[in-house]
Amino acid sequence: MNVLTPSTFDKLPAIRIAGETCITGWEAIVATLQDRIRSLGQAKTIVAVDTYLGVYTDEVIAGLGSLSDRLTVVETGQALRNPGEIDALVDDYVTDDPVFGYVCPFELARFYDEDKLAICQQRIQAVTDGVVLVVGIGAALFVDQPDLLLYADMPRWEIQLRFRKNRVSNLGGQNQDAGFAYQYKRAFYVDWKVLDRHKKQYMERWDYVVDTTQEETPKLISGTALRNAMALTVQRPFRVVPFFDPGPWGGQWLKEVCDLDRSAVNYAWGFDCVPEENSLLYNFDGETFEIPSIDVVFSHPQELLGEKVFAAFGAEFPIRFDFLDTIEGGNLSLQVHPLQAYMREKFGMPYTQNESYYFLEAKEDACVYLGLKENINPDKMIGDLEKAQDSGVDFDAEQYVEKWPIKKHDHALIPAGTVHCSGANSVVLEISATPFNFTFKLWDWGRTGLDGKPRPISLEHGKNNIQWDRTTQWTKEHLLNQIQEVGSGDGWREERTGLDEASFIETRRHWFSKEVSHHTNGVVNVINLIEGDEATIESPSGAFEPFVVHYAETFIVPAAVGDYTIKPSGPSEGQEIGTLKAYIRTDKLNDYPLR
Repeated sequence: MNVLTPSTFDKLPAIRIAGETCITGWEAIVATLQDRIRSLGQAKTIVAVDTYLGVYTDEVIAGLGSLSDRLTVVETGQALRNPGEIDALVDDYVTDDPVFGYVCPFELARFYDEDKLAICQQRIQAVTDGVVLVVGIGAALFVDQPDLLLYADMPRWEIQLRFRKNRVSNLGGQNQDAGFAYQYKRAFYVDWKVLDRHKKQYMERWDYVVDTTQEETPKLISGTALRNAMALTVQRPFRVVPFFDPGPWGGQWLKEVCDLDRSAVNYAWGFDCVPEENSLLYNFDGETFEIPSIDVVFSHPQELLGEKVFAAFGAEFPIRFDFLDTIEGGNLSLQVHPLQAYMREKFGMPYTQNESYYFLEAKEDACVYLGLKENINPDKMIGDLEKAQDSGVDFDAEQYVEKWPIKKHDHALIPAGTVHCSGANSVVLEISATPFNFTFKLWDWGRTGLDGKPRPISLEHGKNNIQWDRTTQWTKEHLLNQIQEVGSGDGWREERTGLDEASFIETRRHWFSKEVSHHTNGVVNVINLIEGDEATIESPSGAFEPFVVHYAETFIVPAAVGDYTIKPSGPSEGQEIGTLKAYIRTDKLNDYPLR
């Protein structure tokens, strides 16, 4: 295990942006907006502050309350349909399943009452002088051409934290006490899909962007500054802001390696590259400004993903890296992921979660449950799982599922339909396609979640997806350590480690003690430093500043970067280090009718 100083793993990576100004605090923000309003020279000015889910609109309204002594405030929530109507509107997409729903196709306008909206618009039109402040979700829908359009965004991880504190409701709901599981599911299938469609339509029109992620510490930058920053981001390597969460099987490794709160019970997950939920930090001359990292995907998908990947997936980031820590913890749930056709039919998602476990760390007793044993009886296995679910008796997993010893740097491939789980005392770098919410738990070892309640079991879904022919010999030949050397030279060697042939993701492991040349080949690269303390990524042409990463950090190299090099640096200079790189196999995309 790499021994790190507490500060080595960067929990708050930020991209430095020179020459742009970030305004902090409501007083300074109001002064900036007042200057802009005066420059317009109009008797009446309409300022629209469109917001994402989770923004505290009361804070925004109070903060901008001194914008004018002739201020008319219009809250967009006044024009929403009644909560009961919205509940009925989204019910088919939320479903009554405790975990899963169906992707909602609606535009945001469906959530507003036409008569209420018309009344709000009449109020706006009736004002003849002063400032009209339109605030809330969908504010841009209330005025065709506001004089100033501001957008207050919110990262999804922060939204989840606010759900857990019972401080925000779902889109159009009054359900802040509904419970995290329901709120998250509804946000995943409805709110985020609807609001992302809305956001993408207006990004080029934003005059200013507001960061209210830290309560009562608002920050403001111009829309131009943000657009320029995002354009710069896709021309260089970068990291998103990781976040970490405890779980019933969580371990202690992440605390040490990532310098996390030692008093926490554990950390099960570390999300170091899930752009849909991570943040991105910019440093504007010493002031940090936080946005959802998905905004870069929305604004520059071709440069980030590559033309072929964008043509297949649209503005979605299709690769996910995260950590699963079970050191001094327990087994993950026994689980299976949906097959491609099942995913599309049941959940409206265009591709499924083929994945893999790369073992960053493993104690002597570490193992992985992967594939089924030879000659088992499927009906008996399902029957025993049903008994465990219905009556609370234990399920003898080792009677049916093959258990393999594993060691550090092993790689287990997990195509959809394969029964699997990581055992205790290991750290997994999980590499997978992005729709990460689709885990069908078959057995959770008779334990409860951290809230003291049993976690939902999805046996009905699971049994419709288990591939019964993936037994011991097949698993050994196709899924465990399918490592092939593909090239070597002075001070380096390259190996293909996965994923399986059903996946559109390829993984390559590089061991090197000298500078090694890479090329994106027109597709986004996602890389983790799996061995060694430090590495530096550089552009042969000097197109971007040298970019330093540390052990276990994941970084993204946009497709537009093209040529780049990686070399050991700092304490690792002259030593052999290792990286694991994932990218999209464009030759496989024809197998996936994704869009």
